[in-house]
Amino acid sequence: MVYVTRRETFCAAHRLFNPNFSDEQNEKIFGKCSNPNWHGHNYVLEVTVAGHPNPETGFVVNLVELKQIVKENIIVKVDHKNLNIETDFMKGLIPSTENIVVAIWNQLVDKIPGGRLYSVRLSETENNFFEYRGE
Repeated sequence: MVYVTRRETFCAAHRLFNPNFSDEQNEKIFGKCSNPNWHGHNYVLEVTVAGHPNPETGFVVNLVELKQIVKENIIVKVDHKNLNIETDFMKGLIPSTENIVVAIWNQLVDKIPGGRLYSVRLSETENNFFEYRGE
């Protein structure tokens, strides 16, 4: 099995809060991440595809195609956006990085030509990253 990873970056704002909680509960649970004026991150996204090289091309997945799929389905929807209000695939979700990484997976899982989506990894800071490999 060969694993091919494409790395992209994007900047986005969000606010962690549950509309069913009081302001006090939100602040207690989410701390400064519940700032009503939002906060942002410089995210690093890694999309990994697994498979066997195609004998005709030597590729598991064409990286030019993978780059375009990630840009069209993810990057243009999240880069310099507010994830709470501007990103269609985040509607109705608390934009924790856990939820973001699953939502990104769901946007990509059926769009990979060749191989199969193996993992989506999202770094929120240099110390915190989140990885999803499907259920």
